[in-house]
Amino acid sequence: MHPMSVETHGTHSHRDGGAGKDRHAVARFRDALDAERRSAALYRGLAAGATGERQQIFLELASVEERHAAHWADKLVGLGEPVPEPGRTGLGTRLLSWVARRFSVDAVLPFVERAEQADAGLYADDPDATPGMAVDERSHARVLTRVREQGPAGAHAGRGIARGERWHRSDRSGALRAGVFGVNDGLVSNTSLVMGFAGSGAGGRTILFAGLAGLFAGAFSMAVGEYISMRGQREAYEREIALEAEELRDDPEAEAEELALIYRAKGLDRAEAERIATTIMKNHDTALDTMAREELGLDPAELGSPWSAAVSSLIAFALGAVVVVIPYLFGTGTAALVTAVLLAATALFTVGSALGTLNGRAPLRSGARQLLIGGGAAIVVYLIGHAVGIRGI
Repeated sequence: MHPMSVETHGTHSHRDGGAGKDRHAVARFRDALDAERRSAALYRGLAAGATGERQQIFLELASVEERHAAHWADKLVGLGEPVPEPGRTGLGTRLLSWVARRFSVDAVLPFVERAEQADAGLYADDPDATPGMAVDERSHARVLTRVREQGPAGAHAGRGIARGERWHRSDRSGALRAGVFGVNDGLVSNTSLVMGFAGSGAGGRTILFAGLAGLFAGAFSMAVGEYISMRGQREAYEREIALEAEELRDDPEAEAEELALIYRAKGLDRAEAERIATTIMKNHDTALDTMAREELGLDPAELGSPWSAAVSSLIAFALGAVVVVIPYLFGTGTAALVTAVLLAATALFTVGSALGTLNGRAPLRSGARQLLIGGGAAIVVYLIGHAVGIRGI
């Protein structure tokens, strides 16, 4: 039945509501159709500037986008709407295609890759899209990343690995980096708090209690925030893996094609990539683990522990925050203040140097910068406290 035929039934308001929904659906389907056609045209433009296996990958990506376009065209037909003829390719698509043909595909790949990453979840919650479409959109960005790293003949593959190699060797889980940042947060925030109270002329016990309050409040706040963040992230990852398991069950052939395409983007020839993908798909658990790693970029065995993250965050923040409190546990007055300043300055420089080392930068420069920034913040709060103390507010 044509959607407009409902106008012969029911109330006028019901008819208007149905027509409004139809108009909204038609507009959405046309927009999706147009977007998929533009994507297909772009991939064919990239293919025109590529050769060999890269060219075939771009052509296959274009075919995927054309299948998506056909789906939205069918949706329009289902609503009794005409399917618009393909219009002229947009200026942006023509420009990127021209650059790919005239200069190099590698010149435009970063732009296309970022666009695909932005659209990775495009159809995730769309009831009118097929599950396979959501899978395709998520995998396209990863395929393009592999193509870019691999280069025309594998020239960039080693470079992509080398960029991450130092970090993988030093801290594969990222726990060390998170710990250093946690210490830094506790150090800067509590040093500023204690210096603010010291500047106001508060007594030693008041400063001590303020420092302890800042330590516990900040540490527990960080722990709760990290737990909630990690719990949400883990649940999102588990959902992604569950969806991948459903897709493997419902359409294993399409998943095998996606996996083969990823391996081809890594540099394997078509026959080898398809052979490996077929072998992997014979075992469901192996296939799910591989697709999670290759398509989603997830390690099912290391999705992160909310409790571990919360505890480590609490401890790291407390270690940084306690530095400036220690002198007031054993003394008061000028001696405690000077000791606190010296300890805080030393800790700021040390943390900055550690962050510089982790980031591959000069430790001395990074330490000095951290001391300048963190020390500057503490001085500003000290002056504010001093001004407030003088006015007796």
